[in-house]
Amino acid sequence: MMASVARGVILVHSSPRALCPHVEWAAGRALGRAVNFAWEDQPVLKGAQRTEFYWEGYQGMGAALASALRGWEHLRFEVTEDPTPGSDGGRWLHTPDLGIFFAQTDTAGNIVVPEDRIRYAMELAGTNADELHRELRIALGSAWDDELEPFRHASDDSSVIWLHKVG
Repeated sequence: MMASVARGVILVHSSPRALCPHVEWAAGRALGRAVNFAWEDQPVLKGAQRTEFYWEGYQGMGAALASALRGWEHLRFEVTEDPTPGSDGGRWLHTPDLGIFFAQTDTAGNIVVPEDRIRYAMELAGTNADELHRELRIALGSAWDDELEPFRHASDDSSVIWLHKVG
């Protein structure tokens, strides 16, 4: 039986210019082939670069890519791996201050929080709603999303069109 091809994206939100060739080398080594990224200026952080790279490989390649990139303290990145038949998807987030976060994802890209993690949060929080909220934010990787959000949207070069439901 042939294994499914996994696909995903590497999103480097900020990298010092001098580190960019090393990031390409590390990603290429994990992928087993040379890669060339199209780097752009990251307007949120002077002197930083950003890039997106779509990859294909074996199941588990997302973890290999995240592991290859996580060693540099000045790098902000996300790696995604889409789910395949018989395998969950994954999302890896990294910031210099927080380190790395991993979560499983469903077919729509939503983070899946395991039952045991939810039970742990409930047990820890007891009847304290604020503590439950804090624990669920941790389980969802909210601190990583909060830190990466300005870097994600700073380089949107298209106009935002807001659609409102009128009803």
